[in-house]
Formats: sequence, C-alpha cells, structure tokens
Amino acid sequence: MQVQSLGYRTDLIFPNFDGQILDRGKYLVILTPSNPTFYWGNFLLFPNPPGEGDFEKWKDLFAREITARLPVKHLAFGWDTVQGEQGLVKPFLEAGFNLSQSVVLSARQVSLPPKYNREVTVRTLSQDWEWEQAWQNQVACREPEHGLEGYQVFKRDQMERYRRMSQAGLGGWFGAFLGNQLVADLGVFADGDIGRFQSVGTHPDYRRRGICGALVYQASRYALKKLKIETLVMVADELYFAAKIYESIGFQPREHQVGLDWWEKGT
Repeated sequence: MQVQSLGYRTDLIFPNFDGQILDRGKYLVILTPSNPTFYWGNFLLFPNPPGEGDFEKWKDLFAREITARLPVKHLAFGWDTVQGEQGLVKPFLEAGFNLSQSVVLSARQVSLPPKYNREVTVRTLSQDWEWEQAWQNQVACREPEHGLEGYQVFKRDQMERYRRMSQAGLGGWFGAFLGNQLVADLGVFADGDIGRFQSVGTHPDYRRRGICGALVYQASRYALKKLKIETLVMVADELYFAAKIYESIGFQPREHQVGLDWWEKGT
C-alpha cells in the first residue's frame, strides 16, 4: 500500500526509525514495540474510510495484527485520505471510539509571527536535565482524559525515542527557556527534504504569551537552514487554537486527516 497523504506519510517517519511497518497490500500495520502504550504508534492504516461491515472486520484485524504481538490496551485506525472523509464511523462512535480530526499544514518558508515572545531563549536540548524538563512539560500538557501514571509511562518512552533520533542526526528537540526553566518544547525530524513537527506543548502556566509562536518560528528556521528541510509539516487538532498560531508563522492548511481510536478513559 502506497501512502499518499502528507499527514500519514510523515507519521511513518517515526516507526521507520525504531518500529515496524508491515505492508499487507490492502492496509498497513504500524508497530512501536518500544512503546505499546502509544496509540498512534500502534495502529492500522487503510486506504479508505470505514464502510459497511468494517467495524467488526477492523477490530478483528487489529486483534490479529497488533494485540497478538504487543501488550496494547487500545484500538486505533486511520485512513489515507486528504479531504477529511469520515465514511461509516457511526458504529465506532456508538462503541465509544473517539473521532480524531486534524488539519495538516505545511510551509516552505516562515515569517515572524505578530505575537512573538522575546523573553524566551529557544535552543536544542542536549543535557539530561533539559530532557527531563521536556518530559515534565509534556506530561503537564496532557489532555485531562489521560490519567497521570499511564501518560508518564507513555511519554517517557516517547521522549526516549525522540532523543535517540536527535542523537542519530535525524532532527532535534527544542525548548523555550526562561532562564533555566523550560516552558515549552517541540521536536522536528526529517525524512529527506520533508520535516515533521512533533508534540508542540506550552506549559499551562505560560500560555497566550507568544511563547509557542517564538518556539515554532525559531525551530522552523533551524530546520530550514541547518537541517536543509524544504517542506515543514505540522498536524494540529482542527478545533484547537494552535493551528492559527502556525498559520501566523506561514504554515498553510493542505489536508484534513481523520482517524478513530479507543482506550479506557483515565488510563
């Protein structure tokens, strides 16, 4: 199966590094054995939205392809379309699935955002204490439906992956600092001349101060110049205000990405 969408295509940068991508012809199996609690690191990707009969079919495929291999406690399905097509999602929603709707934005150049915080210093992380603060910030930025203990485990494993990718020269993790305090962070990693942002997070106590704009702008400039990336890709929740921040820097909406996931709330 050849992935066409920019969003899911750049999602695969990460399992290509330390996971597995199994091509079944009619769908892909994406596995991240180092982090079985990562919902969108262990999922099935189909070419089209769900149709009649796919609710049971997709669940059975997930059990055979992923649950049989890894100790996962979730279900996650994506489809390789670009216009936000939903298909027959009603049976999934009735069973408690979440409909994930994202906008995929890209940029080939960036400009200083109107709201730009000049007090923060943006730099790539290198020291253990910096990475520890980044992990703490990511946990602090979690959505309320995610329980603390489970999210800490997931995010610890995820940040270890990003650190290994940084050390391998595939990109970098950036922090926005006030003195020695990290108040926001993100990653950007490359596959050839395409770069994909990851996990943009500003600590709840420091939001709406222009810090996110400063961080994304400076990280984008670094990626375009130092990493020789030609196209930057950002995926954001369609209903989340952050997409407007990215647009103020020069990112433009290109696609709409949809998926379904289920997990026991509070874990």
